[in-house]
Order: sequence, then structure tokens, then C-alpha cells
Amino acid sequence: MHELSLCRSLVRIMEDEAARHGFRQVRTAYLDLGALSCVESAALRFAFESCARGTCAEGAELVIAVQSARAWCWDCAGEIAVTAYGGDCPACGGGKVQLLDGQEMRLRELEVE
Repeated sequence: MHELSLCRSLVRIMEDEAARHGFRQVRTAYLDLGALSCVESAALRFAFESCARGTCAEGAELVIAVQSARAWCWDCAGEIAVTAYGGDCPACGGGKVQLLDGQEMRLRELEVE
């Protein structure tokens, strides 16, 4: 379950930010999660609760916003929305499609005290 490793890193970032900015508690963490990130939201929430124990993130709410994925079609020179890896361009049927985003996980914002 790679969500556990991701949450360990996420909590480490929060702890680093707490030390840098002088807050003591994270109340809410807002995450942007790419639709093709292969991260399971339920597993991420479960792992976060476990990893946050005893840290400034303990008890924090994890708000996850799934971001759509975009790709570039080299055949029609257009940007397209994608919902899976691979496949042809829905606009022109071309097969030269390059993923632009949709794989990321980004900590967007923290509400702290």
C-alpha cells in the first residue's frame, strides 16, 4: 500500500511547515489528487490517520479534491481530457497522445492554529 508511504511524507511536510512557521496544530489539510495518480482516497485517509498520531496533524481533517487529467494530442495539436492511460484521441482518433497532468498529489493548503 503506497498510500502509507505517501502519508508519511505528507505528515513530514506538515511537521516541517509547523517548525518553519510556528503553528502547533493542523486542523485541515487540502490535497489535490490527480485522477490518474493511482492513489485510493479511502486508503489515503486511513493511512493519514495512522501516520498523524502524535504529530501536529493528529485529528486533522483531510479534504481531497480529485483533479481531472489532461493530455496533448500530437496528431490534431489539441488538449484533451482523459480518464485512463493509453487510448486514442477522442477528437481525431489519433494515437499520439501525451499525458500533461493527472498523476500528481499536491498539498494545496493547510488550516492551522
